[in-house]
Amino acid sequence: MLSKKTQYAFHALIYLAENVDKGPILISEIAAEKSISIKFLENILLELKNAGILGSKKGKGGGYYLMRTPKEIPLARIIRLLDGPIALLPCVSLNYYERCENCKDEAICGLHEVMSKVRDATLKLLENKSLKDILTRD
Repeated sequence: MLSKKTQYAFHALIYLAENVDKGPILISEIAAEKSISIKFLENILLELKNAGILGSKKGKGGGYYLMRTPKEIPLARIIRLLDGPIALLPCVSLNYYERCENCKDEAICGLHEVMSKVRDATLKLLENKSLKDILTRD
């Protein structure tokens, strides 16, 4: 399940993408338009900025803006950045692997096998869908 943090990040990114012609957008405008707490949104946008997804400009005419086109921002990247692993079990995670405590042998574990397939199907979708795909639906 996507956390509120990630859901808000997607709402903010969509707003920035829809208003790209305005230039940098103040955090207060995004917060007001998307009904997100400014304090919470500040932390989210800072994480996106530190990851190179957003840029910011200080002073008059300042605010946040996309560093890439919506097509160049994969959904999987945002989810991993804010929520961590996409896999449902740590033993099938590609980036955050941890052996399951209760598992004696991953090679014969049926749950590991099924969750690996779930991970692969999920990643195939999320890595091939971008912010642009969400924009065309909204």
